[in-house]
Amino acid sequence: MAATTHPLATLAAIDVLREGGNAVDAAVAAGAMLAVIEPTQTGVGGDCFVLLKREGQPVIALNGSGAAPAAVSVGRLAEAGITALDPESAHTVTVPGAVRSWARLVEDHGTFDFARLLAPAIGAAENGYLVTERLSRDWGRQLPKLSRRTATASVFLSGGGAPEPGYLHVQPTLARALKDVAAKGADVFYEGWIAESIVKTLQALGGFHTLDDFAAFRPRYETPISASYRGYELWECPPNGSGVAVLAMASLLDRYHVANYAAVSVERYHLLAEIARIGYAERDAFVGDPDAGPSPVARMTASARADILTSRISQNSRLVDVAPIAMPEHKDTVFLSVVDKDRTAVSFINSIFDDFGSGIVAPECGVLLHNRGFGFALEPNHPNTLVGGRRPMHTILPAMLTRDGECVLSFGVTGGHFQPIGQLQVLSNLLDYQMSVQDAIDQPRIFARGDVLDFERTVPANVVERLRTLGHRPTPAPNPLGTAQAIWIDRQRGLLRGGADPRRDGIALGY
Repeated sequence: MAATTHPLATLAAIDVLREGGNAVDAAVAAGAMLAVIEPTQTGVGGDCFVLLKREGQPVIALNGSGAAPAAVSVGRLAEAGITALDPESAHTVTVPGAVRSWARLVEDHGTFDFARLLAPAIGAAENGYLVTERLSRDWGRQLPKLSRRTATASVFLSGGGAPEPGYLHVQPTLARALKDVAAKGADVFYEGWIAESIVKTLQALGGFHTLDDFAAFRPRYETPISASYRGYELWECPPNGSGVAVLAMASLLDRYHVANYAAVSVERYHLLAEIARIGYAERDAFVGDPDAGPSPVARMTASARADILTSRISQNSRLVDVAPIAMPEHKDTVFLSVVDKDRTAVSFINSIFDDFGSGIVAPECGVLLHNRGFGFALEPNHPNTLVGGRRPMHTILPAMLTRDGECVLSFGVTGGHFQPIGQLQVLSNLLDYQMSVQDAIDQPRIFARGDVLDFERTVPANVVERLRTLGHRPTPAPNPLGTAQAIWIDRQRGLLRGGADPRRDGIALGY
């Protein structure tokens, strides 16, 4: 089974599985396809995080996030008169980790040739793909960014504006680059002409990037982190990813009999909001690149911490002393899940950060670059301060659930900052309310962080008003809150149960 944000990507994964490929092969094929056909969300110029679980083996985490250029610093930016990061500047582009991460996964855990897995994406870039209604809507919201640079406009506004639904979008330059990656491997992206094109483009815009920064990048296998929830083990990637925030939230919610409340109720949403506000405040204060300082995992998942915090939460009023450090919005990502016949499960997430990332396209290779570095802080002595060679705190979070040492759920929720509370809501829907996978994904969502509580318009008005009386400041979310994909492995019946989010063009398919 495969569950992704787009039918073409799900089909690419299913085709690989039918041909005898494993879950890793299928996930890479789908991820590369999405990097072409959902440019608002992802791309080859972005980062990638993965959780992988084989039967009888431990969970594996791969961190495919790149670092800031070695030569950059807060001081050098200040010398240039830059005291705040512009999300559309070269200074927010870190080394893209996706391509080398895909290749490493296939080399270590796949069975197919890398070129075969890139073929669907190459075909979509060379021959075109049809723009969907949701993609067209998101595209149209980014016209100022896409119009800012000639190279970007030539790729994404070639028809004179944002494409209408049904438009056939072709990217021949990107197709050429992907063909070369397929023929020569990922090194051409990091040490060959593609890297040269990207570095030249960024340097022309004032960036501190060098070819050495690109050549030095390697994805890392890291020890995944976990916490218990309802008798299951919830797994996340460690920092610099912010999966520890999910574990911190889950450790608190596990103390409550949340199923005593209706799934859509003021009581449940208030509790989720308070737990989320605490978790985000801790994340923003403590999470950064572990290479630069101590990891906050033990601190944020300790039982003593949960004892203290649960005593602070009241069902009668909102906490007034929880305020996270100001951080930029993190918006756009794709998540996909694949489980193969051998029950190998892959939780895979790829992102370019904002809609269309930085909006910077390297013209010779057609690669759109992310702006993950916009997540850095510029204040000194913060765990996430911008330092040359450091990776920013990451919001993209693949997740997995195990019981008795084996995977029962591969899932994820996109939406930048929303991801931790989004994951917790889906997980609670499944375990606390015994919903089907699709029902768990379809439920109305809220997003509480700091003083803000966003709600989807499917949340009943009376629930919103009662939240207001508890001291929350609910506001309607301008867009759907995140997108989720999930596959549940029903081991007793030998079934796979999948779901994909209708908030985008998601679809789950199995055979």
